[in-house]
Amino acid sequence: MTSLVKAFPVSLPFLRIPESSKHHFHVKVRSLDSGANSTSTGFSSDSVVVNGRSFTRGKDEVESLFDGGAVEQKEKSVAPLVDDGNERFMRLSSVREKNRGKGAISEDMDVLWDDGYGTKTVKDYLIASKDMIRPDGGPPRWFCPVECGEPLKDSPILLFLPGTDGVGLGLTLHHKALGKVFEVRCLHIPVYDRTPFQGLVKFVEDTLKLEHASAPNKPIYLVGDSFGGCLALAVAARNPQIDLVVVLVNPATSFARSQIQPLLPALEAMPNEFHSLVPYLLSGIMGNPLKMAMVGLEDRLPPRAKIEQLSGKLTSLLGYLSVLSEIIPKETLVWKLKLIQTGSSYANSRLHAVKAEVLLLASGQDSMLPSKNEAQRLKKGLQNCQVRYFKDNGHTLLLEEGLSLLTIIKGVGKYRRSRKVDFVRDYVPPSKSEFERVFFRDGRFMQAATGTVMLSTLQDGSIVKGLAGVPTQGPVLLVGYHMLMGIELQSLVGEYLKQKNILLRGIAHPAIFGGRFESSSSEFNFQDWIKVMGGVPVAASNFFKLLSSKSHVLLYPGGAREALHYKVCMIHCFLT
Repeated sequence: MTSLVKAFPVSLPFLRIPESSKHHFHVKVRSLDSGANSTSTGFSSDSVVVNGRSFTRGKDEVESLFDGGAVEQKEKSVAPLVDDGNERFMRLSSVREKNRGKGAISEDMDVLWDDGYGTKTVKDYLIASKDMIRPDGGPPRWFCPVECGEPLKDSPILLFLPGTDGVGLGLTLHHKALGKVFEVRCLHIPVYDRTPFQGLVKFVEDTLKLEHASAPNKPIYLVGDSFGGCLALAVAARNPQIDLVVVLVNPATSFARSQIQPLLPALEAMPNEFHSLVPYLLSGIMGNPLKMAMVGLEDRLPPRAKIEQLSGKLTSLLGYLSVLSEIIPKETLVWKLKLIQTGSSYANSRLHAVKAEVLLLASGQDSMLPSKNEAQRLKKGLQNCQVRYFKDNGHTLLLEEGLSLLTIIKGVGKYRRSRKVDFVRDYVPPSKSEFERVFFRDGRFMQAATGTVMLSTLQDGSIVKGLAGVPTQGPVLLVGYHMLMGIELQSLVGEYLKQKNILLRGIAHPAIFGGRFESSSSEFNFQDWIKVMGGVPVAASNFFKLLSSKSHVLLYPGGAREALHYKVCMIHCFLT
């Protein structure tokens, strides 16, 4: 039963934001009766409950509208909220005047925007987790990370379901990027909470139904990490009528075949004084420490400086591993393993009922769960499942060096703001980190091998080196033909971005977007990067939309026959 819904901008207390900082974003605080170890909490017009604590303010500072069990606070500046009996405080502030009434920062994004990927590390995750796990006696609840900010207009909601830790900060490295195009909410399960699996399913399901009722034409994204994957599949199976996109990250549905299950009796019998050693034992199998330390490592450094920086990051990371024993004390660890066991059985028995789109991310070096084999099993058992395989990553994929989660979602064509993907309206331009990875890291060799001299013609007819003669404002149509089977496109797109800050929307073959030839071992590949960098499936409607939106469109009329240099195609090019 829902007691009320309250919408307001908030700065979360556990992140200890200085008073001078003014972060603005929306958060909804709900009290939902999960049916287990939780009670329905009522809010008055002069109080708010966040993270299980009561905050009060003057009645004259709040105006609330009650409608159908929901409370919506009008946008206005209010005084700080004082935490009764605690030094931590929470400050409310109004949404920026220019965004008033929109609920979003804008409708469009700039090319090469800052996604913040690499600025946060596992160390930040551990520090924030330590401050957040303080016992408050509260039930499971949702929170919105400050780093997410405010999303674009009409952005879908993303619900993050955490792994064994239950903290809900598993997306720390991805908050800023995801917050641009999603309304991000993370599930926090307090350390000493003992809500059973069915209670957690009911809690998430109630939230899902509320969001679907408020925006029935928008998809809802469920990102389940490890144990959260079991939770996401269970909720999806119970709600086939809701438009869901489920992202599973090394789901714990394979727990029965894992190396952790046989350790459960030993953990129960272990003396409490030895539990402090568990984090150091688990750290080797939970994730890849080297991959964790590589987050934010500067690629352009010389080898010696890179090694020194990596060594310093590893040393710093090892000093914070003891926090894991506070996040998951002995009693909680035993409870969570039993919870995973129940959740795995529950989800596996209902796979046939899952109708949602599923994106499964599997690690090749997962020493905790047999994620690679599980990806093969789930791809066969689920009706609509795509897999991306990361052969060098461990169990904690979202906290390791690799790709931004938003990049992966864009690359497999899963980002949409309505029931169907609109390759023009739903497109998210490449960020700075994506551009650097394609053109200065992974694609350096290709860039050097296919790099060409760019020439353009000015209005007076003179030919100059560079792209000065290309109009900055669209619509612009660029027509060419394949010279190197299409691999020269990387250099072409890169030069336009570097010289003109212009993104070329290439008209691409439909096979790139179909996913027919994908398997459970498909890695994030060149075809995925084409979609990230602006590729659009060839269609008259897409071509019209691009020109109508004043885009720079790249068209190779010859298609695949021309790329393969068939004789007929070569004659056609010669005649024209």
